[in-house]
Amino acid sequence: MAQEIILYYSTTPNAWKVSIALEELGLPYRVEPIFLDNGDHYAEGFTALNPNQKIPVITDPQGPDGAPVTIAESGLILQYLATKAGALYGRNERARLLIDQWIMWQMSALGPICGQAHHFLFYAPRFDPPVIDVYAQTRFRNEVVRLYRVLDAQLGRGRYVAGEDYSIADICIWPWIDRHKRQEQRL
Repeated sequence: MAQEIILYYSTTPNAWKVSIALEELGLPYRVEPIFLDNGDHYAEGFTALNPNQKIPVITDPQGPDGAPVTIAESGLILQYLATKAGALYGRNERARLLIDQWIMWQMSALGPICGQAHHFLFYAPRFDPPVIDVYAQTRFRNEVVRLYRVLDAQLGRGRYVAGEDYSIADICIWPWIDRHKRQEQRL
């Protein structure tokens, strides 16, 4: 019987995409909550799992060659899980390259820019006292618009972001788009 993968999780888009992948791939797992507001990610035990002190992290007791493995960084986790399950990662190397390209786009552009938009448009105005930075709000709102145009153009080329097959690239991107209202975007 397969042992459960442990998902160190908080309610963020990056952790959400890993939970979606685990469900879609049918891999057994359990959630270990990490409460960011409490600073759980700075605790010594968690820092030993990920020195960068970010979620998500997984621990797979049945990693490569049957040995346990701990993996951080959501894009890499998705690639690992899809490889392990033999699904949602393209039918051949050419398909995998396109999937990886869109995962890297999400990790290097969409996620960081949407995260900044969330901060300046959604969170900072709710601080006590509120922090309103019009330049930052405008800059990140406009960059999210540009990135949504890139994604929209790509989706016009096929049923899914990396072609005709649903993949981990779609899973990687969706949680950030789902929070479009926090980015002051309309779909």
